[in-house]
Amino acid sequence: MTDSLYPFPFPATIDPASLGRVVVLMGGHSSERNVSLESGRNVLEALKSRGVDAEGFDPAERSLGELEASKFDRAFIALHGRYGEDGTLQGVLEMIGLPYTGSGVLASALAIDKIATKQMWQAGRLPTPPWEVLLGPHQLVGLAERLGLPLIIKPPHEGSTLGLTRVDSLDRLPAAYERAAAIDAPVLAERFIQGRELTVAVLGNSAAARALPVVEIRAPGGNYDYRNKYFTDDTRYLCPAPLVPNLAADIATLAEAAYRAVGCEGWGRVDIMLDDASQRAWLLEVNTSPGMTSHSLVPIAARAAGISYEDLVLGLTAQASLKIQRRVASEAIA
Repeated sequence: MTDSLYPFPFPATIDPASLGRVVVLMGGHSSERNVSLESGRNVLEALKSRGVDAEGFDPAERSLGELEASKFDRAFIALHGRYGEDGTLQGVLEMIGLPYTGSGVLASALAIDKIATKQMWQAGRLPTPPWEVLLGPHQLVGLAERLGLPLIIKPPHEGSTLGLTRVDSLDRLPAAYERAAAIDAPVLAERFIQGRELTVAVLGNSAAARALPVVEIRAPGGNYDYRNKYFTDDTRYLCPAPLVPNLAADIATLAEAAYRAVGCEGWGRVDIMLDDASQRAWLLEVNTSPGMTSHSLVPIAARAAGISYEDLVLGLTAQASLKIQRRVASEAIA
């Protein structure tokens, strides 16, 4: 591995042969399928470039029985969204005994659910914007008075800003609700924070988890939507973000605390808004299977820390594990 400017929680040298046969899980059934395919292709290419015996596997086109029968030694999860990032696949991999990258069943399920994530953060006294759960359109009455305008209305189980609407006036609220409700139930309403959009990649487990340099996202018109995330070159990514050192350190520490509060492992990315008026950082969500495309944020942060894309992928793959400890039945009964 190349020398890194940041603590890197992976071995300094990794023998590709020690990783055995690696399967890169990509594509899948979620609304983020196309992004996942690009992430997976990039990961697969990086592994092969380092001499790893790796192949791709799309659960939408091949059966999980075939995955088990193939006897892979470890899996790199490059799936995004439902049925890949939400704990369902992680449970399958635990059952078939295939070590995998990233968080386990519980943390994955919590992180994909923005409501559950906020509840975990509130329990840990970590700052997240005021919010409400909308179980039906009747709850729109008085919502703006309770949370204030602008508002963010979004599906709580989707990524890549799918179904998300910024609401600046009351007349837009019903349509924003219907857009989110067509994708998900319930719907999440959150106070909009006017400020700088930041994201922090975190690597490692538990107390050893460490943040990479903070990334600031500057999208056209401040609209970091699906198109500006993946399909244009107009969005700018500043890494390290132009922050005073103490503030950057505080934001990194907050991201690590948010990551640990949800129980994340391996790697993840915490999204944050920095309020222009107060300079207070607010936690938005945590992503347990971040994108690995040409526009993705974790590779940008890793590169700023002196970690190449190939080294990042190799290190994550080497850390693949089963999170549920196996015991024989006699030991469990005893």
